[in-house]
Amino acid sequence: MSPDFNPNAVGQPNGNYFALPYTLDESEIVLLSVPWDATASYGIGAHLAPEAIIDASDQVDLYDADLADAWAIKIGTEPIDKALVRLNKQARHYSSHVIAALQEGVDESTLQKDISSVNAAGITVNDYVYNKAKKYLSENKLVGVVGGEHSVPFGLIKALNERYQAFGILHIDAHADLRKAYEGFTYSHASIMYNVLNELEHVKKIVSVAVRDYCHDEAQFMDVNPRIQTFTDSKLVEAAFSGKSWSAQCDEVIAALPDKVYISFDIDGLSPDNCPRTGTPVPGGLGYNQALFLLKKLILSGKKIVGFDLCEVAVGEAEEWDANVGARLLYKLCCYAYITNFKK
Repeated sequence: MSPDFNPNAVGQPNGNYFALPYTLDESEIVLLSVPWDATASYGIGAHLAPEAIIDASDQVDLYDADLADAWAIKIGTEPIDKALVRLNKQARHYSSHVIAALQEGVDESTLQKDISSVNAAGITVNDYVYNKAKKYLSENKLVGVVGGEHSVPFGLIKALNERYQAFGILHIDAHADLRKAYEGFTYSHASIMYNVLNELEHVKKIVSVAVRDYCHDEAQFMDVNPRIQTFTDSKLVEAAFSGKSWSAQCDEVIAALPDKVYISFDIDGLSPDNCPRTGTPVPGGLGYNQALFLLKKLILSGKKIVGFDLCEVAVGEAEEWDANVGARLLYKLCCYAYITNFKK
C-alpha cells in the first residue's frame, strides 16, 4: 500500500476496484472479474460490467457507517483476462445463432454443433474461475466474483464446496435459475442454481429471495426439493401488505440458512429502477435499502459469509446508472463479508 493513499481524496483510477492501492499479494478479499455473457437469452452487455464497475467505483466514497475504516480493507483486484473477452465474443457468435433459431421454432437437435461450442467455452470459464478461486482460498483470502452473467460464479462455488462440508446460498434474484441446460447450454445463466444442486453436494440449502419470474418446471422443482426454500416476491409483498415488517421477513430468510453462507446477488433481484439495463429485467423486486437491510441482518445474526458474487449488471454506451449501483452494492458486499471473517 502506498503511504500517500488518502481515503478522503478524489479517487485516482488505477485499474483496481474503488481505486484502492492494495496488491493481490497483500489482499484479504480478492475480486475476480469475469467478462462473460455468452448464454444471455435477452439483453446483452453484462460482459462489459466488470470494467464499467471498476470505472464507476472510483466515485464511491470509502466511508461506511457499518465499518470504521472500511477503506483499510485490503481489497485486491484480479486483472480482467483478455482471453475471456475473446472467448466470450467467439461463444456469443454461436449462442446468438442458437437462440435466434430456437425462437423461430428450429429443433434444438439440429443445433448441436453450435451448442457444443458454447458448452465447451462455458467449461473453460468455469475452470478459470475455479482455479483462481482455489488459489486465493488456499491463501485464506475471501473471493468475490464480479460478472458477467449469472453462470460465472459456478467455479467459485465449486471451490468452496471442496473447502466446506456444509454451507448455504442466499440467492437474491428475479429468477429461480433452476432450468436444466436452458436453450441447450449446460452452464446457462438460467441454470446456475440447478447446476449447483446437481453437482455440489455440500451446498445444503439455497434460500432464494425476490424471485418473480420462473417456469412451471422450476415451480415444481422448488416444491419438491428440500434443499430449496424460496421467498417469492409476491409472497413477500403480500406479507408486507398484511402488516408483516420487512425486519420480520428478513429474520425468516436468515433462519432458513446454515451458519456459513455464500451470497449470490443477481442485480435484477432489485427493482428495475436500480438496474434498468440488466439482461432480463422484471417488475417488482427489492429496493436497494431493503437488500442492504437483509444483508446487514445476516451479518448481525452471527453467520459467516464464505464468498459472494454480483452478476447481471449490464451497461450501455451512455448510461452509467447500473454500474453506479453495482459499484456501491459491491462495496457493501465486501464490507459485510469482511466483518464476518476478520472483524474482532
